[in-house]
Amino acid sequence: MVIAGDMLCADQNFDIAQVIRFFRSKPGELAIYYELESGEKSYTRGIVEVCPNTHRVMQFLEKPQEGITASRLASVVFYCLRKDSLPYISEFLIQHLDVNDRTFGKFWEWLINEEKVPVYGMKLPTGFQLIGQVGLSDYTKWLAHYSSKQQLSPSKPITCRSYARVGLMGNPSDGFNGKTIAMSITNFWAEVTLMESQTLVLLPHPLNDPTEFGSMQDLFRISRKEGYLGGLRLLQATCKKFYQFCSEQGIALSKQNFTLKYDTNIPRQVGLAGSSAIVSATLKCLMKFYNITDNDLPKPIRANFILNVETDELFITAGLQDRVVQVYEGLVYMDFNKQLMDKRGYGEYIPLDMSELPLFWLAYLGDPSDSGRIHSNVRQRWLNGESTVVEAMKSFAELTDQARAAFQCKDWPRLAQLMDENFELRRSVYTDDCLGPGNLKMVQLARQFGSAVKLPGSGGAVVGLCMDPERLVEMKRAFQEAGCVFCLIVPYDPSVQSHN
Repeated sequence: MVIAGDMLCADQNFDIAQVIRFFRSKPGELAIYYELESGEKSYTRGIVEVCPNTHRVMQFLEKPQEGITASRLASVVFYCLRKDSLPYISEFLIQHLDVNDRTFGKFWEWLINEEKVPVYGMKLPTGFQLIGQVGLSDYTKWLAHYSSKQQLSPSKPITCRSYARVGLMGNPSDGFNGKTIAMSITNFWAEVTLMESQTLVLLPHPLNDPTEFGSMQDLFRISRKEGYLGGLRLLQATCKKFYQFCSEQGIALSKQNFTLKYDTNIPRQVGLAGSSAIVSATLKCLMKFYNITDNDLPKPIRANFILNVETDELFITAGLQDRVVQVYEGLVYMDFNKQLMDKRGYGEYIPLDMSELPLFWLAYLGDPSDSGRIHSNVRQRWLNGESTVVEAMKSFAELTDQARAAFQCKDWPRLAQLMDENFELRRSVYTDDCLGPGNLKMVQLARQFGSAVKLPGSGGAVVGLCMDPERLVEMKRAFQEAGCVFCLIVPYDPSVQSHN
């Protein structure tokens, strides 16, 4: 292991064991790199081009001129070499007699580019500081400053929010290589706060993760309505999957601990993506805390990550739509074409213009059942190649393309018509018995007031578009009298939020 003397590692946070584990897992040498900050120039550093799949360093460029490479990944003098590879150093010195060529940067450039020796890259996003040419007294001073800074000024709390979503077209075809359009809404959200701490702590939510009850009747009532699975498992599963992802991707995490807590006002079990919102917000916090960038975890892969937390770790029935719209935010068109999914692992995700949107409304059952069972046996029928289901999923995709055109032309009567067609197509595939009386009752109620209506998720809620705004007050009263919660949707537009 070779480490430059001007690299200051925060001893309480730097996890060198993680580096050694990654080195031993690869059939080659190891070079550590970091992502250049905006002000740093690539010609001042050794730049590496790393394959995102294998993590092999494909090219090493010692202080390249601007424009030679698009990579912003800079190598530092932190290497691990196998014993069998040490003779390469002698060979390099024999071939390079000029003292100016005898640098580690030139050595790795030669080893990787000319000798084609397998070298793998690992990213250090946090936990080290390059302090330049210094003497021992300067080094001691820096170390004391860095240690006191860590003790006296723990990082500020990080709070991130993810929003509920409504599926406006094409759902539930996202799980069947279809197409959908969904929109994030500010009415309902999940918020996660991360605070640096001595140990890693996951705080239970007082309402969603109760451990004390007023009585057996209280326990019965809460368990019947809320179920047994709160948000704590989502925090834990996200942290576990995040550590696993970083280990596999060659990203060394500092040994900083934290406390996580969450809050949410997304109603449970009505198909508004409440679980994925908590996972999404947790992931945002972890990425900020450990300085993980969009290059480390791009948006399409992030949506896959969130889905895998729920499906692989917690066995929640889910599709990609919710996770995509919570990562991209706003109004998003999604194409889950099989060829695309098989080739690159994710679909085509296109944000749509949100200016001058019509007024959508949302209603949900006050006492819902578990929305997960609304999926029924349709997936198995689709896997079996049943023509009715296969053709229905193709029809969902066609409706979505037509809806995209309606959004672009701002043809709201046509969009309303397509929303009704979406529901009827879903009804024909899933049947009334599967949809349940609660969902059918809400749809019937909306249609009495001339409103377009469909399910925004897996069940328990309906989303509508009423072309006659004067009837909204009357419709709201009717839904409330039927025991439902009714609200006008406030879309979340990320472009407006970032501008503000």
